[in-house]
Amino acid sequence: MDVTDYIGFVRVEGERFVTAAEMGDMHVAIDACDDWNMRDLVRHLGLIHLWAAANVSFAQDDWLDADDIPDMGRYWPELGSSWPEDHDLTSWYRLTKDNLIRVLEEAPLDHHCFSFLPASTPVTMWSRRQASEIAIHRYDAEAARKIPSHFEPAFAADMLDELLSGFAPRPMQDEIEVDRPRILHVSANDVDEDWYLTLSRTGITTDREGGNADLTISGSASQLYLFMWNRTGESTVALEGDADLIDLWRSACQVQWSGGE
Repeated sequence: MDVTDYIGFVRVEGERFVTAAEMGDMHVAIDACDDWNMRDLVRHLGLIHLWAAANVSFAQDDWLDADDIPDMGRYWPELGSSWPEDHDLTSWYRLTKDNLIRVLEEAPLDHHCFSFLPASTPVTMWSRRQASEIAIHRYDAEAARKIPSHFEPAFAADMLDELLSGFAPRPMQDEIEVDRPRILHVSANDVDEDWYLTLSRTGITTDREGGNADLTISGSASQLYLFMWNRTGESTVALEGDADLIDLWRSACQVQWSGGE
């Protein structure tokens, strides 16, 4: 996929997300996000959009801090100075999404700005990252509203690759508690794509080809995307091998928002 494709998914997934958010009050709990309700989720995603757009538009050598919404006021005064009231929250979210799309569409493909995951260009990384950020939280919002969710196979595989090939191999602060390297094979059978993750004490490495694995997790790209992001249980995928590696994966690869720090 290219930047145009990712921006298209930002637009579509963002609208699906906010449509789900509007289908009830803002107090409903978000099961995948501890102690969050729908208000927190909408605020979080809008803040992330403002932060991502600022990193592209106001390029620095490191990512911009965004502990809370006032930090974005210096970049987007009309959208980032304070949180909106609940009755304006979804309208505000749409404005943050539209602002993000405008920034990504106007940025030249060779635009230089900070990025933190592998991609052909920084703008590609930010477009992809935002598409996936929206998609997983669209699922969270739809789950809270009891709406069935699904993802297009090619899109789900690309977003899964961002997690397995992008986030998973990043440096870790703590060692993985494993006595020997263990291999986790993730196989998306509807798109014929595979990932082989080696979990060792020093971290995770990811290859797209491999041999014998300690555990193979197979299913559709959509099923695997949700499972590997810890949104669904073991009954949604097929397991062959040492299922205890699932707990090792979940403790070793944790993606959490930390205010850009």
